[in-house]
Amino acid sequence: MEALPLIFFFVVLLLLMAGFPVAYTLGGVSLIFGLFTFGFDFFNLLPLRIWGIMTNYILIAVPLFIFMGVMFEKSGLAEELLETMALLFGKLRGGLAISVLVVGAMLAAATGIVGATVVTMGVLTLPVMLKKGYNPRVATGIISASGTLGQIIPPSIVLVLLGSVLNISVGDLFVAAVIPGFILVFLYFLWIVYQAIFRPKQVPSMPKEDIEDFIHGKKIKRIVTAFLVPLLLIIIVLGSIFAGIASPTEAAAIGALGATILTIARSKFNLITLKDVMTKTTSLTSMAFMILVGASAFSLVFRGMDGDIYLTNLITSAEMESHHFLAIVMVIIFVAGFFIDFIEITFIIVPVVAPIFVHLNVDLLWIGILIAINLQTSFLTPPFGFALFFLKGVAPEGITTNDIYKGIIPYVGIQLVGLFLVIFIPELALWLPKVIN
Repeated sequence: MEALPLIFFFVVLLLLMAGFPVAYTLGGVSLIFGLFTFGFDFFNLLPLRIWGIMTNYILIAVPLFIFMGVMFEKSGLAEELLETMALLFGKLRGGLAISVLVVGAMLAAATGIVGATVVTMGVLTLPVMLKKGYNPRVATGIISASGTLGQIIPPSIVLVLLGSVLNISVGDLFVAAVIPGFILVFLYFLWIVYQAIFRPKQVPSMPKEDIEDFIHGKKIKRIVTAFLVPLLLIIIVLGSIFAGIASPTEAAAIGALGATILTIARSKFNLITLKDVMTKTTSLTSMAFMILVGASAFSLVFRGMDGDIYLTNLITSAEMESHHFLAIVMVIIFVAGFFIDFIEITFIIVPVVAPIFVHLNVDLLWIGILIAINLQTSFLTPPFGFALFFLKGVAPEGITTNDIYKGIIPYVGIQLVGLFLVIFIPELALWLPKVIN
C-alpha cells in the first residue's frame, strides 16, 4: 500500500497531539506497524538500532552538557552574575532588561538548559523588575526569550541531537550557530533600545542609591568572580571545539569538570549537591534517550516502508523547487512547535525530511541551523511553550498567563526575522565554519 507511510506518520502525530507519552507512542505504534510490515523479523532489526544509539560516541555529550549546566546552576554564579550585570547597566533605561539579555546569552553558552535559565532569571530578576516599575509584559517577555537562547547558542543539546539525526558534524553545527545566535541577541537588544526610547515608562532605570552602593563596594572583585570566571569556562569549552583540540564530547567532559571545580571553589559543593545534580542529569538524559529509542523505531519502520522514497518521489513529481520545500518544512516545524516538544520534532519530522534535502542538494549544515532557530521559537509559542510554563511556575502573584503570552509576542516575531535572515543569507550560518575549517 503506497500511502501506508503517510498513514503511519499521521497516526503517530495524532496520538502525540492527543497527549499520549512521546516515547511510548513512538515505540508502540512503530512496533504495531513494524510487525505488519516486516513480520517477526522486525524484532531482529530493532535491537541493532537501539544498540547503535547506546554506542554512539557523539550522544555521550548530552548527559555531560546537562551535568555541566545543572552543576553551574548549583554553584550560585548565575545569581551573582545577574545581580552584577543589573548594577552595571542600571544607569540606563532598560538596563535591567539588558542585563537579563546578557546573562541569558552567557547562561546559554554555559548551561544550554532552558528550564534552569528561565527559572533562575524568573526567581531573581522578575520581582526586582516589577518593583522598579517595569511593565509586567516587558519583564516576562525578555526573561522568557533570553532563557531560550540556550537552544541556538552553543553548546546546545538540540544541536547535538540534530547533528546525530542529520548525520553531520556537531562541531560544525556549533560553529555555524555562533553568528545566528548572536544576531538574535542583537535583535533582542535593539527591541529593548526601541522601548527605552519610545516607551521609557515601561523600562525605567535603577535608583541611584543602589548603583552607588555597588560602585563604592567591591566592584572589581564582583565583576571578576561573576563575569570573567564563567566566561573563562565558556571559552575553554567552545574554544577547544572550534580550535579542533577536542571533540564536542570531550569538551562537554571538560565543561562538566570545570563547572564542578567552580562549585567547589565557591564552597557550594557537597554530597547533597552532587546527588541532586546527578539525579537531575540522569532524569533528563533518560527522558531524552527513551524518546530517541522510540524515534529510532519510528525511523526504522518509516524507511522500511520506503516512506523516504515515497516522499522524495512525491516532491520530485510535483516539480517542487528546493526553496518551496524548505518553506513547507519551516512552516510545519513552526506550527508543530505550538503543540509538541522540540525533541519530538527533532526525532519525528527531521529524519523524514532530511533525505529529501539530500536529494535536492541542499546543505544539511544550513538546514540544521534553520531548524534549530525554528525549534527555539517552540519554547515561546503558546499553548505549550515550555519557557512560559517555567516562568509562570516561579512568577510572583499578580502575573497572569495572559501577561506572559502577550510579553513574548514581539520576541516570536524577532526570532522569525532572525530565521528569515539566515534563510535569505545562508552565509550567516556557513561562513564561519568555512573560515575555521
